[in-house]
Amino acid sequence: MRIQYTLARSTGFPLPSLRAALALAALLLLTVSPPAAGENWQAWRGPRGDGTSKENDLPVSWNGKTGTNIAWKIPLPGTGHASPITWGDRIFTISTLEKSGERILLCLNRKDGSIRWQRKIFKAPLETIHRLNSRASSTPATDGKLVFSTFLKVDGRTVPAPNVGSPRPITPGTILVVAHDLDGNQKWKVEAGEFISAHGFNTCPVLYEDLVIINGDHDGDAYIVALEKETGKERWRIARENKTRSYVTPIIRKIGDRTQMVLSGSKSVASYNPANGKRHWIIDGPTEQFVASMVYDGRFLFITGGFPARHILAIRPDGSGNVTDTHIAWRTNRGAAYVPSPIVAGPYFLIVSDNGIASCFEAENGKRLWMERLGGGHSASTVSAGGLVYFVSDKGVTTVVRPGKKFEVVAKNELGERCSASPAISGGTIYIRGHKNLFAIKASGK
Repeated sequence: MRIQYTLARSTGFPLPSLRAALALAALLLLTVSPPAAGENWQAWRGPRGDGTSKENDLPVSWNGKTGTNIAWKIPLPGTGHASPITWGDRIFTISTLEKSGERILLCLNRKDGSIRWQRKIFKAPLETIHRLNSRASSTPATDGKLVFSTFLKVDGRTVPAPNVGSPRPITPGTILVVAHDLDGNQKWKVEAGEFISAHGFNTCPVLYEDLVIINGDHDGDAYIVALEKETGKERWRIARENKTRSYVTPIIRKIGDRTQMVLSGSKSVASYNPANGKRHWIIDGPTEQFVASMVYDGRFLFITGGFPARHILAIRPDGSGNVTDTHIAWRTNRGAAYVPSPIVAGPYFLIVSDNGIASCFEAENGKRLWMERLGGGHSASTVSAGGLVYFVSDKGVTTVVRPGKKFEVVAKNELGERCSASPAISGGTIYIRGHKNLFAIKASGK
């Protein structure tokens, strides 16, 4: 009461009016939804593009069949391997409705997984794909104002597949980049360039300042292109001279006095200035094709790839020009992955191969500390949070490991359905997209 009288005197409002104002303010506080806690997982592999989360108190154990620590489970329309992304109280992902040929962008409510809106991007014949790919594999990206998504739009032709052992017909097309606002209104749509690959399509948009950067590595006149976020207008384009399909999403880091956009792919590992596409350095090879994204521990860049030979490389990032013979700090072939991206956890570099063999290395020198079979094939990329590393298998089994000198399994968790998408972490919740459902996994009482 004393506080109310003091406020009344200081504001000049009579006490009854002040009481009404305070009641209204309290009501507004109760009815306005607070923003979701924790980091936004706004793009492929999260806020840093490397699978790491700074959140703690995430669930360690769950079961998709019994519902243990499953906050909600919602069937998604269509099919796709794109990861979910989050911004505030929204989740975004893409799918393909294969019966109708529609490609769609979805916005879901984080609270319960209900669909807030669904937008048809376009309708077209289905492209040819590898059996492990989908027609909606490219994880979208958002800056909190616009959501950017990418698809392959076939052009009606059928051509012999280039760069394959067994001849077969495939469907080429163009990369379609689309921007929507958070309410689902389309702002622009751009065909960024041609694309042809016997394995189908996947390229996740990368955001840098006012640009959307698209990797167009393919079996043709390959390129990387940067579009303006607000308009879709092309800012710069560079050629990828080896003209070979790869599916790597670049990462961007400030290293020394240079901002570097680095990626493996197209018979090389290369670093570019994301502002203008100018190349800093390049390493030849070490193999032909790549899928997994790179990671960085503050000292070395790490790659894993690929096809036909598989390699793990630690690279010093301070070079210029061709640094093939000077800047590889260490390398190995055993345990390398083609599809799943690796992770750095403190002083450790962890990786799981496509056939489910996990390894932990000392990042500084490449000493292998352990190598163990997790079981099942692995396509999803590794994520980490709270000092733990999460490996998700194609069978939907997540092995939670504590990184260290000894192999320590903290938990093994069944989703109850197959999974090809990489997890997302935000607001104390792990989001995993199965082949049928999207799961929100959260510790009980959190």
